[in-house]
Amino acid sequence: MNKYSILKGLLAAAVMVGGASCTGSYMDINSNPYQPGDLTADDYGLGSAMTNLASTVISSDVNTTQFTECLLGGTMGGYFADSNAGWSNTISNFNATNDWTRVLLLSDRIIPTLYSNLTQVKQLSEQTGNPVPFAIAQIIKVAAMHRVTDTYGPIPYSQIGQDGKINIPYDTQEQVYDKLFEELDESIQTLTDNRNAALVSSIDFVYAGNVQKWVKFANSLKLRLAVRIANVAPAKARQRAEEAVNHELGVIETNDENATWKYFGAINNPLFVAVRYNEEASGGDTHPAADIISYMNGYQDNRRACYFEESKWAGQSYVGLRRSINMSKVKEHFINYSRVKISSSDPVLWMNAAEVAFLRAEAVAVYGFNMKGTAAHFYEEGIRLSFDQWGATGAEAYLNDDSSKPALYIDPAGLNTYEGVLSTITIKWNEAASTAEKQERIITQKWIANWPLGNEAWADYRRTGYPHLLPATEEGNLSGGIVNSQRGARRMPYPSEEYTSNTANVQEAVSKYLGGADNMSTDVWWAK
Repeated sequence: MNKYSILKGLLAAAVMVGGASCTGSYMDINSNPYQPGDLTADDYGLGSAMTNLASTVISSDVNTTQFTECLLGGTMGGYFADSNAGWSNTISNFNATNDWTRVLLLSDRIIPTLYSNLTQVKQLSEQTGNPVPFAIAQIIKVAAMHRVTDTYGPIPYSQIGQDGKINIPYDTQEQVYDKLFEELDESIQTLTDNRNAALVSSIDFVYAGNVQKWVKFANSLKLRLAVRIANVAPAKARQRAEEAVNHELGVIETNDENATWKYFGAINNPLFVAVRYNEEASGGDTHPAADIISYMNGYQDNRRACYFEESKWAGQSYVGLRRSINMSKVKEHFINYSRVKISSSDPVLWMNAAEVAFLRAEAVAVYGFNMKGTAAHFYEEGIRLSFDQWGATGAEAYLNDDSSKPALYIDPAGLNTYEGVLSTITIKWNEAASTAEKQERIITQKWIANWPLGNEAWADYRRTGYPHLLPATEEGNLSGGIVNSQRGARRMPYPSEEYTSNTANVQEAVSKYLGGADNMSTDVWWAK
């Protein structure tokens, strides 16, 4: 028997999130998967902890997900637009109150839940002599925490204790990234050494216990982070990116390897609930943004039917709502715009094969990294993978289209039409194009393929300036001159609680590490 024997027995996890429960088994590597053992307290504890950990990436808690995915990343990344005229202070209007902007750093559903359950998994891994669960838990930690640092910049990280309290010194964002890479490397090595180990599906709602797929996800996450820092730490980025693709188990390359949390059944997908809030009044608190629909309309993209519901505007199939506007003037029209197409049982996306292909394309075309292939190949493969993921037809015709361009945005309500041209970028790959054009083409298609990962879209927009997004309207920018309407918000300010409970540390972070004022207009480290 493998010396790292895995806990025996059935798993009946009394899961904290959503009040739901799941049942399954957690078996010895070489045991009969259908032969139950004796239930132990450890079985219950591990199952609960692993599920709670997964919920810290994109939370199963609807309120948390609404703030992080719909009202923050989704709007800033050009995917979603707010559609509740009762909101007078929003992130998209750049005047959000602290209870909107604090969530990723201070919500009890993210960092405290992450660290308390991480501690529990570590203890169980040590007690059983099996390092696999903790290695997976560390990967989940990186998937959750990079979203936090990408939102604020410098954050408390390296000194966070088991309780998840952050009344501690801040790290620079570069230091945070170094630590994230270190944690990924440790997990990749552990899981590679134990590649033939297996968890059963009932304990792992992401990869159904497939350790090798967890390694591919970890390498892909490493590639994502490497490309993110390529403008500010090119040597480090090259090293990490090439390590990821050269690893013996590689990165995500097919859609059956996509990282998705398939937990929803007993409870609803939280993004589904969030976009359907106030459905009877306005079709929901969130509608698809004019930005992504304008691009996809211009490209005659067949994935539209997978992403959006048709609008109620006569003769117009897909119509997005403009972001960063005076919502009170549009409230009677909200219900007419397209809605997000999503079901209550859809899994939550963490990362897909298309994103990985586009990361490799950009790494080659823009930064000259060795990704084991050409930019053209990875770019075209990203498009094919995305069409396949969504079950859309016409991928080959789409990637050979060298004339279609993003459509102009004409608001059917006659209130928020954009007079300018969003972009003139076409679809078909052009090897003779400039580096800037190649990057825009790659990021634009990556953005379309990454729907609905708004925080990733926002990160790419801040890092590259692509895709070109609709600016805030004059009435929609309520920042008092702090935020540039064209560039949008660059980060979120630190929670006000940090200035009362962690005063010296947050003041040091702002003065020494942030490189600007603690507001929405200051760039994070990798976006400079």
